[in-house]
Amino acid sequence: MSITVNIYYTGQNGSAAAFAKEMEQSGIADRIRAEEGNLRYEYFTPFADSETVLLIDSWKNQEALDIHHASPMMAEIAALREKYDLHMKAERFVSDETEADARFIRK
Repeated sequence: MSITVNIYYTGQNGSAAAFAKEMEQSGIADRIRAEEGNLRYEYFTPFADSETVLLIDSWKNQEALDIHHASPMMAEIAALREKYDLHMKAERFVSDETEADARFIRK
C-alpha cells in the first residue's frame, strides 16, 4: 500500500514555478527521489492556474514518509517555501491494490 501526497504550491508572479525550478536545479528534488521508499517526486503546472505548481510525492509506506519528514532536508524545503512566500494545500491518497478500474485504462 503506497501513499501519495499531492501538494499544491501557490504564489504570485511566478514564484511557485521559481520554487520548483530551484528545487530541481539545487539537487534537493533528486536527493528526495534517491531516498529509500520514494516512488515518485514530480512537479506539474495546472493549465488553469499558472500561479500554482502541483507536486506529486509518492512513498512506499508511512514509515518511508516519516523518515523523509524527519530528515534535515525538510528545513531546506521550508526555507525555500519562505523565500518564495508560498501557500500550500495538500491531499493525501492511499493506493488501492485492486484492479477495479483496469478495464478503463488503456495501456
